[in-house]
Amino acid sequence: MTDHPAPSEGYSEAIEDFLKAVYMLQQEQERVQTSTLAEALDITAPSTTEMAKKLARANLVEHEPYRGIRLTETGERVALEIVRHHRLLELFLVQALGYSWDEVHEEAERLEHAVSERLAQRIAEYLGDPHYDPHGDPIPGPQGDIAPRDLTPLAEWPAGRRGQVAQLRDQAPDMLRYLAGKGLTVGATVEVVRADPFDGPITLCVDGAEQVIGVVVAQYVLIGPERDFA
Repeated sequence: MTDHPAPSEGYSEAIEDFLKAVYMLQQEQERVQTSTLAEALDITAPSTTEMAKKLARANLVEHEPYRGIRLTETGERVALEIVRHHRLLELFLVQALGYSWDEVHEEAERLEHAVSERLAQRIAEYLGDPHYDPHGDPIPGPQGDIAPRDLTPLAEWPAGRRGQVAQLRDQAPDMLRYLAGKGLTVGATVEVVRADPFDGPITLCVDGAEQVIGVVVAQYVLIGPERDFA
């Protein structure tokens, strides 16, 4: 372990939150629109534009009016470090402190900025160098590396084929509690028994128990081949 400064050291919480939000939104779109980012951060569009200009001058983002915002290589390194801290904290809260998976996001949001990379590495070692957080999101490695995965929304998973819940797109507490009530937690074995036409309900076998969910909810549950996602 080196004593070199971590990528996020020296940046304010507002900058770290901004970069993390851009990173998360870039998972769905190549360039992030100001209005979308403002909504995600719960700030005004003019404030978002002003911050984007400031971070562009610092070479943390690329900002082109009317084309959107994207992270530079430096900005992505900072964002990935904060994402790493957040997801390690979520897993630590669940495994070491007994939090439920619908409680940990807000706590991790409060703590992620205060964690040094040295402490993050100690937490990772304590947890056995995990690859995924309690919701199946990949935990970046110390260098920001993330192993690629090919996952399929449950709404598109073929009937009669067994798979395993790998990741959840929607992590709102109400949604997580609903999914847990249906047995759709990370690692659960799932088989689509029947999908009614015209966006009708989907009948599942989840760890041997029959469950029925709507197609909208099924879009948020990502499935992969049966294997260990711990």
